[in-house]
Amino acid sequence: MTKLILVRHGQTEWNSSGKYQGQSDVPLSERGLAQAELLREHFPVDAVDAIYSSDLCRARVTAETIAARFGLTVQLEPAFRELSFGDWEGLTYEQIVSGWPEGMANFLQHPDIMQIPHGETFAAVQQRATQRLQELLTAHAGDTFVVVCHGAVLRTILCHLLGIPLANVWRLRQFNTAVDIVDFNEDNFPMVSVINSTSHLPVDML
Repeated sequence: MTKLILVRHGQTEWNSSGKYQGQSDVPLSERGLAQAELLREHFPVDAVDAIYSSDLCRARVTAETIAARFGLTVQLEPAFRELSFGDWEGLTYEQIVSGWPEGMANFLQHPDIMQIPHGETFAAVQQRATQRLQELLTAHAGDTFVVVCHGAVLRTILCHLLGIPLANVWRLRQFNTAVDIVDFNEDNFPMVSVINSTSHLPVDML
């Protein structure tokens, strides 16, 4: 049995202010660092064979915090970078609606076909992330390994593993430092046992 543990990065100041981050390299806030520490202290498994991370610092630092518990070195993977929000990066929901009202409506209601101005599609993100994930599943057959990345990326991965169309990507919640756990049998069939767990966080840290 192969066990995959997916983790979203800790909170950033842009998260708390409602700004779309995308591939902007925004660091963890003090709360985000504390969330990562709590996850390290209450990680859902006692042994991990490898840990991978998006190369953006908010994911990398979260991964390094977890890796310290297991004495592992984080392996950086650009394929797990967040979706590029193009012209929308650094803007709030209200600012995007003001400038691109139809675009934001399509982003929320038709994410499977939406093209963000000068950004990526969810389909493109899903393709790059799941292709690399499949390679890691082959390399780590029988292992327990961790991938730390971002909300949109995690949603596309979960849609792929659950057989859910990308049109439903926003139906999956992914809080900061949330944990998803997926087991794979000898035929590499995925069985999702945990989604969006924040059991390591007190209510006031969500």
